[in-house]
Amino acid sequence: MRCSVVAVGTELLLGQIVDTNSSWLGERLAAAGIDSLFQVKVGDNLARIVSTLRATLADADAIIICGGLGPTHDDITREAIAQIMGVDLEMNDEVALVIEQMFTARGRRMPENNLRQAMVPVGAKIIEQRRGTAPGLICEVGKKVMYAVPGVPFELYEMFERAILPDLLARSGEASVIKSRVLRTWGDSESGLNERLVGVINELEKVGNPTLAFLASGWEGIKVRLTAKANTEDQAIELLDTWDAKVRGQVEDLVFGVDAQNMESVVLQKLREKKLTLGVAESVTGGLVAGRLTAVAGASDVFRGAIVSYDSEIKFDLLKVTHGPVVSESAAKEMAIGVRKTLGSDIGLALTGVAGPAEQDGVKVGTLCVGLALPNGDVRSTTFSLPYGREQMRQFSVISALNFLRQSL
Repeated sequence: MRCSVVAVGTELLLGQIVDTNSSWLGERLAAAGIDSLFQVKVGDNLARIVSTLRATLADADAIIICGGLGPTHDDITREAIAQIMGVDLEMNDEVALVIEQMFTARGRRMPENNLRQAMVPVGAKIIEQRRGTAPGLICEVGKKVMYAVPGVPFELYEMFERAILPDLLARSGEASVIKSRVLRTWGDSESGLNERLVGVINELEKVGNPTLAFLASGWEGIKVRLTAKANTEDQAIELLDTWDAKVRGQVEDLVFGVDAQNMESVVLQKLREKKLTLGVAESVTGGLVAGRLTAVAGASDVFRGAIVSYDSEIKFDLLKVTHGPVVSESAAKEMAIGVRKTLGSDIGLALTGVAGPAEQDGVKVGTLCVGLALPNGDVRSTTFSLPYGREQMRQFSVISALNFLRQSL
């Protein structure tokens, strides 16, 4: 069973509303083992909607159409569906009565144009509306089917779970599960990862299941997504486990987390496991590291706090850094030692660098120096050359420093 998604609304094309419905539907369809080939957005133009529906339906067994079922003149999904079906629209008296009763119950006058929502293509089945006024539609076109649902997310979700998904599964005639696992990596480029995994990719191309894809995610790293299809969830998980191990065998410590994990949550968990606390001294990042750490619930059990030593005098006076250049590995080490002592933490992590726009004391823009003071007296440091662009460099600094800490732990 192949089911594509068409989101209707000029506001989506203008960027005034973000299309979260399509991503939600894609996730739910995959979980049910239903392939989703296309997700398309189209504006409120009858000819373009009809053309889009025809083209999409040609390559799919089913379409879910989101939006365009409201009461106003630009809500024309019903008209487009009727054209595809080759039928007229007709007033559904039961739907009209429900809409009228809803307005009466709320003590409000019903504008006459609300009855547009009771106009349905001849032969369409109604999906009863339980959260709003516009009903959903199930419209057969030969052996294929179009589902139309309101664009309001909580109305769409309820109709999908109650009526559309059971109907899709019944039409598919088979039960299957599609599951994905995202391995989150840091420390190599997309092309570099592809090179490391070429053997795994070639092997996967021969077996066809699971599939592997790369998702470049900026300062969140490169994601490696494995997607498996099987008859049961357990079988899908078994496939993912097998190929997860093969991927890790090639990229090793580059994988720092899975699915919803991020670098900060992984670092905090490692600190917990080792019963260690952390203090951070930030210069170039100006508090971004602390912000990312404290965004994770429960961080306070291992994260002691941070000192934003942006001004050099703070480094000298509070952290006892030796007077001189402040963007160097030696300065980063002293910052780490100083923050560990000042905050009474087991570990001190320090970041100093140049975000731009100009060089500082001959140090190039994009330079990050990280210092790390560990409980056993070991003090380490490293230097990164990060991408230009002030915000980009600062954000890359956060994950680079936390990854240095992760690997040291």
